[in-house]
Amino acid sequence: MGKGGEKGGESGEPEAQIRFYTWEEIQKHNLRTDKWLVIQRKVYNVTKWANRHPGGHRVISHCAGEDATDAFQAFHINPTLVQKFLKPLLIGELAPGEPSQDRDKNSQLAEDFRTLRKTAEDMNLFRANPLFFSLYLGHIIAMEVLAWLMVLYFGTGWITTLILACILTTSQAQAGWLQHDFGHLSVFKKSSWNHIVHKFVIGHLKGASANWWNHRHFQHHVKPNIFRKDPDVNMLHIFVLGDTQPVEYGKKKLKYLPYNHQHEYFFLSECTKTFTILEPLLPQNSMSLFMTSVFIVSKHFGPKEKRRFKMQTSVFLESHWFVWVTQMNHIPMEIDCEKHRDWLSSQVAATCNIEQSVFNDWFTGHLNFQIEHHLFPTMPRHNFWKVKPLVKSLCAKYGVQYEEKPLGKAFVDIIG
Repeated sequence: MGKGGEKGGESGEPEAQIRFYTWEEIQKHNLRTDKWLVIQRKVYNVTKWANRHPGGHRVISHCAGEDATDAFQAFHINPTLVQKFLKPLLIGELAPGEPSQDRDKNSQLAEDFRTLRKTAEDMNLFRANPLFFSLYLGHIIAMEVLAWLMVLYFGTGWITTLILACILTTSQAQAGWLQHDFGHLSVFKKSSWNHIVHKFVIGHLKGASANWWNHRHFQHHVKPNIFRKDPDVNMLHIFVLGDTQPVEYGKKKLKYLPYNHQHEYFFLSECTKTFTILEPLLPQNSMSLFMTSVFIVSKHFGPKEKRRFKMQTSVFLESHWFVWVTQMNHIPMEIDCEKHRDWLSSQVAATCNIEQSVFNDWFTGHLNFQIEHHLFPTMPRHNFWKVKPLVKSLCAKYGVQYEEKPLGKAFVDIIG
């Protein structure tokens, strides 16, 4: 660790000396009680700030001891504002002889990716189309209204019940994709507006917690498919994933379930996980538009069994929809321990795309563009197709595999 000379401020008085650090020193500060990270060659001590971090302490902790420039740019729609919070945490800079990237990361690849991001910004690809999201919300509400009208006009038969379950399943699945947009701050220019509407959509339309979603989902985005960092792959009591975990836990003889049959019980356990968690909470969640719909419509149905059947069927079907769509992009990809890759390589290794079509875009909430979404999580989803050629070109330049497959094959690959 070295020291630089004094810098003169505007008043002519000397400022504090700049301290320079090597990567060897910075990488030591990746402990629970000692966390440093680097953003644009500046070194920050985030040990105390981590617990106050709006995205949760684990998200920022996962980047400790590393260059977090690309993660920082990916998740903040107003970096200038966030810099005000970073300023008191600044402790120095990378030494002049140190590369901008830690470990064996390709500095040129990282620079080219940042140039690509700047190109996307110049193309206004981070600017949302209000009409798109207005129509999207409108078609969700239209399905809810349709469910009410069907009961009024077509009675309470079992056929009506099944149709209603499908309509409510669809509206809830689409509301799930919509809350995802607001949660990623990809609709409004101001973070506060995105947070407000996110809480409305996930809380009132879905009946879930915005804070819970943020806490888990951003960990997934910053370190996708990384054991002990991505909560979406920490499922040891149900599944062993990837190539290394089955061997590791096989040697330790940790066995909670017959993992050699996990491709068979996946259909029961994973796809009903959402149903199992949510179903007991549904009668208590009076804030959810889904539950409002269920109980208003249920008044016309009479028998308790029929009301419960409709409610359970809707949640069960939605859990299948949700799990298959969200897992098809990640479960078949590399799942392993931390390898400290650059942003582009780490995200592309853990994600794959599904072929584009009008149906696929709607059915998956544009998560068929998972690679572009992971590289640019704050980009409005209707612009993914525009940045896709640039991403593919950059991946080809550096030999990074860009995987895209049909929807059906993606589902089959989950079982594989």
